[in-house]
Amino acid sequence: MLLKHVGIDLGTSVTRVAVEGKGVVIDEPTVVAISMKERKVLAIGSEARSMLGKVPSGIEARRPIRQGVIASYKLTEEILRGLLARSLGRVRLFKPEVVISVPAGITSVEERAIIEALVQAGAGKVFLLPQPLAAAIGAGLPIETSSGNMIINLGGGTSEIAVISMDGIVTYASKRVAGDSINEAIVSHLRKRFGVMVGEQMAEKLKLHIGSATLMDNPLEMEVRGRDATSGMPVSIKISSNDLVEPIKLVLNQIITAIKKVLEQTPPELSSDIIDRGIVISGGGALLRNIDDLFTKATGVAVSIVDDPENTVIKGIYAVMADQEGYKRTLKDY
Repeated sequence: MLLKHVGIDLGTSVTRVAVEGKGVVIDEPTVVAISMKERKVLAIGSEARSMLGKVPSGIEARRPIRQGVIASYKLTEEILRGLLARSLGRVRLFKPEVVISVPAGITSVEERAIIEALVQAGAGKVFLLPQPLAAAIGAGLPIETSSGNMIINLGGGTSEIAVISMDGIVTYASKRVAGDSINEAIVSHLRKRFGVMVGEQMAEKLKLHIGSATLMDNPLEMEVRGRDATSGMPVSIKISSNDLVEPIKLVLNQIITAIKKVLEQTPPELSSDIIDRGIVISGGGALLRNIDDLFTKATGVAVSIVDDPENTVIKGIYAVMADQEGYKRTLKDY
């Protein structure tokens, strides 16, 4: 088959690309390194991310997606062009059809920016798939039934909360507070409480290696290397999981407020289904320790984490890409 179908989960932190018949072929950070003098892209993905905060003057490592939407149109176009070339080769007889996930709360202007960036990057027909639907399909929820299914997809830039029934979103909240917000809160907390300045990558490591949504009886510890906020000299201190609960919960409490709002707006018949079935969490944020316990206590509804939460959205995209006719009610095409 000459016409290729490509699925893209263009995340704020990580982008995953799947090709029909091959599965996921790219799983890399959504970062672009550019030469300011030559106005030229030097690297994308993992290579570019390794440059964050470390490049000399004249070179910048940037993240073109912020809070789930395009922050830099030109850089987004460049990263999409690079991803399509790596996935399909630079010489193509036909333009590929692309299914790409987008936040449920995306505006028409933001939609147009994504579509135009893809078309300029070499895509043919473009299909937009709301992220909560992609996550629900990837999680194996029976969204085609009349029963209510609730999913929380915690990404790097957005938290998508939705109640789904009959292949559609009944009620939702798209909160532009997620994993990156936790990193920023950790950076601020370490500076205020410990007088240590760290960068985004160190905050991410802390979150992944020892971060917890609730206090732990046996907290983990990690050495943090940064700069003393007063003297400016290099410094190293030990941080425990419990030291990070305060900044992490500041962010999670905002997400909990959004979850409660969605539950309040859900029709009673579907609310009954959610109580019976529970709520599922997907996305990279689901890997945070004890987040399911925190959400369960906050909502009074059982919350569980899907298997392989980081890949839930791309799995859903791939399923839709393979059966567009069966999932046509979930897609918007352009």
